[in-house]
Amino acid sequence: MESIAVSALGYGAASLTTLSLFPQAVKTVRSGDTSAISLRMYGLFTLGILAWAAYGLLKSDGPVIVANLITLVPATVVLERKLRALLEGRERWGRGPRGRG
Repeated sequence: MESIAVSALGYGAASLTTLSLFPQAVKTVRSGDTSAISLRMYGLFTLGILAWAAYGLLKSDGPVIVANLITLVPATVVLERKLRALLEGRERWGRGPRGRG
């Protein structure tokens, strides 16, 4: 049985990590600019979050489950905006805005 202090540490760490992604998601939604965001990084990151959530479910680890399901929200928002910019032609695949960079 895990102590309350260990659980509190887990939930505290999960909260900090999860909250760190929301400013990027809010900035991306407000500005619509995803030119400095790496598609590969956010794609891999989002898959990693899904894997951690599955792991947490399999291990019945509350902090891992909660943190990763919440983290999935801003990560998915940023990834969706990046993909939309690419598909709408506002950015080019593998390059910066309109092919620069």
